[in-house]
This record gives sequence, structure tokens and C-alpha cells, in this order.
Amino acid sequence: MYDCTRNYINGEWVTSTAGSLHDIINPATERSVGKVAFGTAEDVGLAVAAAKNAFESFSAWSVEQRIELLGRIVDAYKARWNDIAAAITAEMGAPAEFALRAQAGSGLGHLRAAITALQQLELEQSIGNSVVVREPVGVCGLITPWNWPINQIACKVAPALAAGCTVILKPSEIAPVNASLFAEVLHDAGVPAGVFNLVHGDGPGAGAALSDHPDIDMMSFTGSTRAGVLVAKAAASTVKRVAQELGGKSANIILPNAPLEEAVTSGVHNMFHNSGQSCNAPSRMLVPESSYEEAVAIAARVAESTRPGDPSDPETHIGPVISEAQYQKIQGLIEAGMAEGAKIAAGGPGKPKGLETGYYVKPTLFRDVNNDMTIAREEIFGPVLCMLSYSDIDQAVRIANDSVYGLSGYVWGGSTEEAMAVARRLRTGMVHLNGAPTDVLAPFGGYKQSGNGREWGIHGLEDFLEIKAVMGA
Repeated sequence: MYDCTRNYINGEWVTSTAGSLHDIINPATERSVGKVAFGTAEDVGLAVAAAKNAFESFSAWSVEQRIELLGRIVDAYKARWNDIAAAITAEMGAPAEFALRAQAGSGLGHLRAAITALQQLELEQSIGNSVVVREPVGVCGLITPWNWPINQIACKVAPALAAGCTVILKPSEIAPVNASLFAEVLHDAGVPAGVFNLVHGDGPGAGAALSDHPDIDMMSFTGSTRAGVLVAKAAASTVKRVAQELGGKSANIILPNAPLEEAVTSGVHNMFHNSGQSCNAPSRMLVPESSYEEAVAIAARVAESTRPGDPSDPETHIGPVISEAQYQKIQGLIEAGMAEGAKIAAGGPGKPKGLETGYYVKPTLFRDVNNDMTIAREEIFGPVLCMLSYSDIDQAVRIANDSVYGLSGYVWGGSTEEAMAVARRLRTGMVHLNGAPTDVLAPFGGYKQSGNGREWGIHGLEDFLEIKAVMGA
């Protein structure tokens, strides 16, 4: 059983002031795998005080010292890689191999990317008769989600430390174990007391206390757009910097000259990746009218061959969704799609046969979707793909951009040049061309209600830096 009843504050494990404990539920078994204590405003205050006290000395560290520290964190992380992967499987149901390779692997990728970014970033620059200096923004509150837990922790903590900031992390209360293990990694690597602090808890408690604390200089939040608005409002009273990575409803445009079989197959796999629980998932597939029926048939075959199941089974493709509440939300949206006239081409409501225990969702494909339907507007956050048709490329771009979100986009063409021409027209923070994977050195973030600021690589590091102009230097 995992124990997340203590917070990590000022270099020590401290019992939370919270009186009640909550179960950590394995979504594959619906059974408790441990306990977590929800931190209070008092816990947050202790962590903020520790981070504030540590900032003066840590912010003065040289670039070389911070690179050396990040290198030690990389080594300590590699020693706990298997433990972190096992925790992610237990607390969020990720298939074991996927948890090891993609989930836990992403944390290591961001640690290394922070080192590369720090080595490349020019912290002082002469402009006119002035020297422009980049300095750490200060004490940072970090709130991270459950869907890619260690990924989001590492892509915030690593650049914050690289910049010279001190931090308080509030991870998801649904998947808190990997965060506690990450705190152990940083402790073992010799991160100075107070530089990194961890407070478990929920949004209304620990999250709100962190967001409106006057000694927090910056909030970095990843989660739903609804929760992001609450963080921004709480932060506004102290005019602190707020960086947000929020929801998405990304379009995947398959152009007429694209290799249809490859493009559709890749798009379906990417949608069902992580049980559809990715903010940048390609959840709207746009296909030319002339090849729509063929594309639906290909997509249906891929969906029907996608196997949900026990995360410990190597034959499993996708695990359960995170919780009973999320399962019910997805079922409601599937029902809404059917009620509004979309047709089920694969999957549908209810649990897959033989998987009555666990929060499993059938890999589901909707056809005959139009962009006004609820399932085309709302982020479902489950293995549900909508297929839409378009008459020409101008219409495809209009449909893709007709969303309150603007996180990611996907374009498949007959050539990179053809795909790039369409990518330039999309109002999104990222675009994947012809199946290109994510790049940890490139900026991650979105337009519109998908958030502001950027994470990953040198742009993620810049988000944790203030700019000072020294004139006459």
C-alpha cells in the first residue's frame, strides 16, 4: 500500500495537518492501493515559507551549479524509473509497458531537456545601451494533473529549478504516488532544503491556498479550462504571473493526397493512446468527402482491434479511464452524440465485454459528426473519436479552427510542404505533420482557451524567468 499522508517541506517529510485520509483508487480494480492526506492552507503556508527562505541563496547559484544539480536528478530518477512506472500503473491504470516507456520515460526526457535549454539560453544580452538580464521569477506554485502525471511534474519542476526558482508542487490527489516518489528522487539528488516542496491535496483546499498566497510569484497550472479559470482568478488579487496548459479538441486534417490507410490508422491509434486521456489528442478526424466511407471503414477496423484490459497484460493496448466520475462523464457524452444524430461505427456505450470491474470504456468511433454536435465541441477525455467530412481544404481549416480550444493540430498530406501550408493556417499552439511525434525541445502550449505560456525546452525555461533592463551598463 502506498503512503501519501506526508508532505515534503523544507527537505523533510512532514505529517499533514489534515485530519482525514482519502483512498487512492486503482481504476483497473476499483480497489484502494494507498492513502493520501489532503493538505490544508496551513501546510501550504509552511511550504511557501520554506521556498521563500531558500530562494535568496538558490537563485544566486551559477548556471554550472544548476546543470550539475539537474544531472544528479537525472541519475537519481533513472534509479527509481521502475518504481515510478509501477506507481503510475497502480494509480491511473496505464498499461505496464506504456507506463515504463512513455509515462515514466517522459519525466526523464524533460529533465534532460531542461539541461539542454539551460546550456543554450543566453541569460544576458546587450540591446542598445543596455544589458537585458534574465533572472528567476521567484517562488513558484505548480499544480499538475493525473493523466500524464510525472510528465507534467517534470516539465514544470525541471525548468523552474534550471531557472533558479524555488517551488511548491501540488500534484493531482487522484494520482499522487508518483509525485511522492519524485520528491524522494530530488531528495536523493541533494536538492537543497526548501528549494522543492510537495503538498498533497485537492483544488479547493491546497490548490486555492497556493494560487492566492501573496508570497507566490508565479502559478503554473495544467488541467481543465474550468479549473484554470479558478486558478487565474485566485492569482489575480496579487498580480502574480500565471501560466496555463488547459484543454483541447484537436483536429486531425487528412488531405486528399495523404496516404489514407497510414494516416487514418495513425490518427486512431493516437486518439486512443493513454485511453484518450491526453489534452492534445487528435479527437476530430477530418476526411475529404470523396474518401470518407473508406476512411470510416479503416478507422472502425483499428478501433475494433484496440484491446482494452488488465494493465499488467502485455497484450493490452489501453487501460481504464481514471475514475468512476470520468467514466460516467464519457458515457454521458457518448449518449449525447447518439441523441444528436451521430452514428456509432465502433464501440459505443457501456463497458467492454468481460471487463465489468474497472472503469473501462469501449474504444468508440463516431461517424456522421458535424462540428455543432456536443461531441465535436467538448473535450471528452476518453477513447472516443469523431469523424467529420469536408468538401475542400478551406472548409477543413474553418472546421478545425471553429473551437474554443487551440492546443494542437494534426495534418497529413502527400508531402511535408503540402501539410505545412495547411499547418500555417491553424490557430493552434502546435501542429504535427504526417505523424510526427512530440518533441520535448519544442514549445508545448496553446491558443485561446487552451491556455497561455509555453512548456518544454527553452520556451518552458523562459516562462520561469523575469526580464530586467539595466541601462547604461
